[in-house]
Amino acid sequence: MECWCLHGAVGIAADWRNFAKAMVGRGIGSRAVDLWRFLECEPMPLVDFGKAIHADAGGEVFRGNRRALLGYSMGGRLALHALLEAEHPWQAAVIVSAHPGLECEAESRARRARDAEWASQVLTGDWQEFLEAWNSQAVLGTSPMRDALASGSLIARRRELARSFVDWSLGAQRPLWSRLSEITMPVLWVVGEHDFKFLEIATRAVDLMPNAVLAVAPSSGHRVPWEAEGWFSERVAEFLLAAK
Repeated sequence: MECWCLHGAVGIAADWRNFAKAMVGRGIGSRAVDLWRFLECEPMPLVDFGKAIHADAGGEVFRGNRRALLGYSMGGRLALHALLEAEHPWQAAVIVSAHPGLECEAESRARRARDAEWASQVLTGDWQEFLEAWNSQAVLGTSPMRDALASGSLIARRRELARSFVDWSLGAQRPLWSRLSEITMPVLWVVGEHDFKFLEIATRAVDLMPNAVLAVAPSSGHRVPWEAEGWFSERVAEFLLAAK
């Protein structure tokens, strides 16, 4: 099994380094995807991401006999779009702390406006102030994250990061709830026990999918892969090795 990993907003491919090491010990290869390169040259709407990453997959040497797609938060939303593309190359998927889409237009407008503010702050504001404001959001909890430690790598991606707040905003995303039943492969949907909003979302999403299971990380919030590293790698490895 080869697992392609999509990082979250204000994240980098290297966020998956420890996870990749854990997977190697279980006979599972991994490929951490740099999502920012998809926004280097021009805007990319969410609906076009699936085709783009599938083109990447088609051009890469396949190092296993099955492929899985793993996405965290923003990466999870991108993964859902990829899984809804026809003739995709994935045999299993892991969705972590993701949202299938807002169903209220007023909420969508408010989210687009807020994300436009984030984009402006990324481009023209103080970088450290931006990181501190981002990491202080209630939904992200109080756990430390490599975002701040990887500041140098992210600064180099300021333009792409700002563009993601516009192109890949949750407010710009069409709700996918009515299409979740089309994802028929094995899916592991992961959420933190203390991430109450996303626990409700995950429970509803799994009920709509024909071959999905819910995994709730104990004593964890939104950032499950880093708040519960050992639990997460064990649960994902168990799922991927059993996925048919």
